[in-house]
Amino acid sequence: MTGANAGRSRAGYELPLLLLAGFRTLIDELHDELARQGHPDARPAHGFAMQAIGPDGATASDIGRRLGISKQAAGKTVDRLVALGYAERAADAADARRRLVRLTAHGHEMLARSAAIFDRLRAQWSETLGEQGLRAIEDGLHTVAAPKAFRLDATQWMGE
Repeated sequence: MTGANAGRSRAGYELPLLLLAGFRTLIDELHDELARQGHPDARPAHGFAMQAIGPDGATASDIGRRLGISKQAAGKTVDRLVALGYAERAADAADARRRLVRLTAHGHEMLARSAAIFDRLRAQWSETLGEQGLRAIEDGLHTVAAPKAFRLDATQWMGE
């Protein structure tokens, strides 16, 4: 450590707050840039929902299960994604009784922009922290994060 924090002991509660602040910083910067690039109504929950829909589509029940929310809450999220043009409902070719939610070209375009913005944000962090410093953080997190910790139901988990 350098500067005012050098040699200072840190309380254990600071680590999750710093991780959350880093996450929030990235997500806020992502959404500011998405708004500038023509996606002013995109919200963090939409990104999680779009990931839950996946490349092959999903039912509202599937989306709810993947996000850890009720089918009704998933339906409301899907309604919003449809209204924004990010998703569409379609009949399931395998079962006419089921309705699948699929990403539209507009949805895929937003996800592609998100990926490019995240790459740019990572490059900014690398410039600030140094590539070795950033890789050390990433490698350390890979080491300590539980194998199944990356799940799409993070927003539900935080709300409980």
